[in-house]
Amino acid sequence: MSRYRNLGLFLALAAVWGSAFMAIKAGLDYFPPVLFAAVRYDIAGILMLGYAAWVVDDPIPRGRGEWALVAVGSTLLIAGYHVLLFIGETDPAVTSAVAAVIVSLSPVLTTGFARAFLPDERLTAAGVAGLLCGLLGVVVLARPEPEALLTGDVAAKLLVFGAAVAFSLGSVLTRRIDAELRIETMEAWSMIGGALLMHGVSVAFGESVADVTLSATGLLALAYLSLAASALGYLLYFDLLAELGAVEINLVSYITPVFAALAGWVFLDEGLSPATVGGFGLIFVGFILIKRRMLRTELPRLRASVLGRSGDE
Repeated sequence: MSRYRNLGLFLALAAVWGSAFMAIKAGLDYFPPVLFAAVRYDIAGILMLGYAAWVVDDPIPRGRGEWALVAVGSTLLIAGYHVLLFIGETDPAVTSAVAAVIVSLSPVLTTGFARAFLPDERLTAAGVAGLLCGLLGVVVLARPEPEALLTGDVAAKLLVFGAAVAFSLGSVLTRRIDAELRIETMEAWSMIGGALLMHGVSVAFGESVADVTLSATGLLALAYLSLAASALGYLLYFDLLAELGAVEINLVSYITPVFAALAGWVFLDEGLSPATVGGFGLIFVGFILIKRRMLRTELPRLRASVLGRSGDE
């Protein structure tokens, strides 16, 4: 049952993070970028620290190894990733589709880092082919204008690429550090540490509360990012990171555009074009290539379970 549990959590994480790009874009109209990211994790960090204090006997990291995990989470997974992403998305040339395509490079980057730091998690040639096939599917699904990727503000696109690098490296390093720390504790302290770092960056950039425009849309975007995408999303992420490993969990970057397309179809009456269907197909093929061994083992069990249940009825 753990496989089905992990699949359910994986899809939930993809849905939450897939819709976060839209919330970021909406909130940036009302908040300075780094301050927006910092306040997001002020809220999420306080909530998660309270949750950690409730469910964990000792919610404070102990020893060098545990604080090293928090340091990696604070600097790379929280502050590094979000500062670069939020600033990059302020540029009109970096649309949500372009940002999603660039961030979806995370699994490929993670594979490269894993080859250097985690030899046991290396992918086979078929697995690498699956990653590339999935990446191609994301490009087809997002359908960014070629001009948007090749022209415009190159620096902004490099910032988003840097965000993907920070997140991928952080994912691998948290697996390499020889320490055990409860997910709730690591998430809470990483968010608080990341928020403090981002407030420092925000002050250095000259951002101020006076630059904030109060609006229902901005507050809703902040609430969604803090509660759903941050508190809930990272709880799911760290849980799956421990179960699946750094390479497989970062495949969520391939699925988030799928949920964005489905949400647009259901709520905004956007049609499913041939390009969208083709993107779904390529992503599906990529997962088959990567998970082919698990599927060979699991499908007969599932078929036997279904047939056995039908026979009982």
